[in-house]
Amino acid sequence: MKAQKKLKLALVGTDSLRGNEIKNVLARKKLAAFEIEFYDPDVKEEYSKLSQFRKEPKVIHGLKEDSLEGKDLVFFASDRETNRRLKSLAAKQGFLGIDLSETFNLDPGVPLLVAGVNDDILDKESPSVIANPHPVTIMLSHLFHLILPRFGVLKAVATVLQPVSAFDDAGVQELASQSVSLLNGAAPSKKLFQEQIAFNILSHTETLDAGGFCLHERQIVAETQRVLKQPEFPLFLSIIQAPIFHTYSLAAYCELENDAVLKDLEALFRQTPPFKMTDFRRACSATSISVSGKDEIFVGRIKMEESSPRAVWIWLVADDLTRGSAVNAFEIAKKLLAVRTPR
Repeated sequence: MKAQKKLKLALVGTDSLRGNEIKNVLARKKLAAFEIEFYDPDVKEEYSKLSQFRKEPKVIHGLKEDSLEGKDLVFFASDRETNRRLKSLAAKQGFLGIDLSETFNLDPGVPLLVAGVNDDILDKESPSVIANPHPVTIMLSHLFHLILPRFGVLKAVATVLQPVSAFDDAGVQELASQSVSLLNGAAPSKKLFQEQIAFNILSHTETLDAGGFCLHERQIVAETQRVLKQPEFPLFLSIIQAPIFHTYSLAAYCELENDAVLKDLEALFRQTPPFKMTDFRRACSATSISVSGKDEIFVGRIKMEESSPRAVWIWLVADDLTRGSAVNAFEIAKKLLAVRTPR
C-alpha cells in the first residue's frame, strides 16, 4: 500500500503570542498527516534557537527567500513587514498563507474569513492568502450569524473589554510588571500604555479620529459587516482597555426585528457551536479566568425586559488567542488542506 504523503506546513513568527498559540492548537487538534517547520526572520545562525512541538525539540530556522518553497500552507505570525513579504512569496511559490497578525484585514483583495460563517468563499475562490479577523470580529460574526436568520437585528451595540494581550507580549509584561511594583509599594513603570494599566481601566489606548473612535473600533465594525456580507449592518462598538491578561469580554445590546423569549435564545446558544451556554442564574461562570485557554465562545448573562421582548443584552467571553485567533485559523486551514494535494 502506497504511503500517504504528508502535508508540508510552516509557521513564521514563533515568538508572538498568536504564533505560539497556533503551534499549540496544531499540536493538540486533529489534522491530516503533516510535518511542520518553524521560522523566525531574526534568526541569523542555524541551530541557535530551539522550540518544541508535541514534546519533541524543533529548530527555528532563519527565513530565506527559498525557505518556503514546496510548502503547502504557511501561518504568518510575524511583524507586518515580514508578513507582506510572505504574501508576495505565496503568489510566486504557490503555497497557501493564513495571516494571524491582522496585516491584511483591511485589504479588500485578501479574503477575511470566520470559519462556519463565511468560509463558503473557499468553495468559489482559490486565494493564496487569507486574513484571520480581529478576535472581536470572530465573536460578533458568530453571534449575528446565529441570531439574524431567526430574529433579525435592527441595531446592535457592543461594549468590549480588551485584554493587554491585544498588544502581544509587551502588553502582558507591562501589566505583570506594574502589578508586582504596586503590590510592593513601588511606582509602576509605563512604557507601552500612557497611563497605568494595572488595577485601572482606560477609555482608550490608541489615537482617536475626529469622531472620537480609534482604528480598531472602526476596523471591527468594518470587518463584521464584511464577514456577514452586509455592508450596512447597524453595528456600533466601543473598546475599553481592561487590566486583564487574556480574553475579550463584551456586552452586546441587540434590538431585534422579531419578538424573542429568553429560553429560546438560551436553547439556540446551547445547541450551536462554537457557543457554550453557561448557567448564569446559578453562577457567574463566563469570566476571563474561567474561559482562558478554552476554544468556545462562552455565553453568560442574557437580559431582556418583559415590556420590550425585542431588546436583549448578551454577555460573551472568548479567549483572544484560542477561539479569537488560532482555532479559527486552524479550522480554515483544515478546510483548505482538505482539497490540497501534498506536493
